[in-house]
Amino acid sequence: MVNYWLCITNEENWKVVKDRKIWGVPEQNRRQIAGVKPDDVLIFYVKPKKIAGIFKSITEPFKSDERIFSTTGFAERETFSHRISLEPKVVLKDPINFEQLVPKLNFLINKKKWGMHLMGKAMRSIPKEDYEVIESSIRGI
Repeated sequence: MVNYWLCITNEENWKVVKDRKIWGVPEQNRRQIAGVKPDDVLIFYVKPKKIAGIFKSITEPFKSDERIFSTTGFAERETFSHRISLEPKVVLKDPINFEQLVPKLNFLINKKKWGMHLMGKAMRSIPKEDYEVIESSIRGI
């Protein structure tokens, strides 16, 4: 069974995801990435408020301390060591605005304060229906 994940990142680390085809989370989020399996789908939410791409996981989670991610806003020693390798499905030249999707997404219970659902998370699972809403918006369907 494929699971769907919304991954929250900044511009600097989005560039790493695109260029290196790897996603990593800090130690405090290791339980979130531990649930990712090969063939799971990851949607990238890039702060502030945009969806920039969709990738597929091609590995089980693994650990690496190679310093490839920006630590802006994190402890200097953080390496985002809990990682998965990725294969791109869609990488947008022009990211789409996330706020336009908010009314249609079921995982966002409080539509007025939707940011609470992402706060403090590196990633979170979302239902297949929400993935389909995001994907159809990306593809302009």
